[in-house]
This record gives sequence, structure tokens and C-alpha cells, in this order.
Amino acid sequence: MITAAQLRAARALVGIDQRTLAELAGLSLPTIQRMEASEGVIRGTVDSLTKLIAALQEAGVELIGDGTISQGGGRGVRLRGTASGGSGQS
Repeated sequence: MITAAQLRAARALVGIDQRTLAELAGLSLPTIQRMEASEGVIRGTVDSLTKLIAALQEAGVELIGDGTISQGGGRGVRLRGTASGGSGQS
């Protein structure tokens, strides 16, 4: 699963715009825009989500789930949980 915030952050980390991501993933620009504008976890067809994640990984992004340790090294950004143990998102 990937959230809209993760998608926006991932795209920013590799310095690509929505149009470029759409081309890399083989998806339409409106699809990427819809995904980034959504609340929380992105919804879409399995095929679209698979293409999106593959394109991000090919660009050098490592998606890190809640509670997962990153083994890949390199620079990155992670949203720290709140003191109550939440993800920091509403």
C-alpha cells in the first residue's frame, strides 16, 4: 500500500513531475493527479498500482511501510509517528 503523501514525497525525492511519472508508469496524467489528490491510501486497479510502484522503484525510490526497517541505505525521508503511536497523518 502507498499513501498519497508517500507518492508526492517519492516523486519530489527523485525530482520528477507528475507528467514524467505518468510516462514512466504508463499511466495517464489524470490518473497520477487523482492518486496524489486522494486521502490516505491510494486506490486504483491492481495493474495501475503495480505500474506506479514499479516506476518509482525503477527511479530509485524505496517505499517503507509503517514499522518496516529500511535496509537499502541511501538518503530518504520517513514520517515519524506521534507520541501516541500514530503515523502523524489525520
